[in-house]
Amino acid sequence: MQSFRDLIVWQRAIELVTETYRITKKFPREEIFGLTSQIRRAAVSIPANISEGYARKHRAEYIQFLRIAFGSGAELETHFVLVQNLGYIDRTEIEKVSKLLDETMRMLNKLISTLVAKP
Repeated sequence: MQSFRDLIVWQRAIELVTETYRITKKFPREEIFGLTSQIRRAAVSIPANISEGYARKHRAEYIQFLRIAFGSGAELETHFVLVQNLGYIDRTEIEKVSKLLDETMRMLNKLISTLVAKP
């Protein structure tokens, strides 16, 4: 693998960020410095930490950055529950972005497990 860009999990996370930005454009204006900002920050953190960890020299550092990305995914999931409860986005949109998040989280979990298990 030449670059973090070759990682399917990073590519999926970028799709997640793109979709997250698309749906947060529909949020009420008063949320621009609240949920909109928090959700976008959490989403961007996922691919950013994957790429930063990939660039590190030591596997332990890479794993730590992947765990941070995973934590950001959990935060994002919580935000999605909240915005659905508040009625900011409809069920179809939340299902689409939640599916992307779930795929990304499963891939991250698998990558972390694989790296931890390596001797």
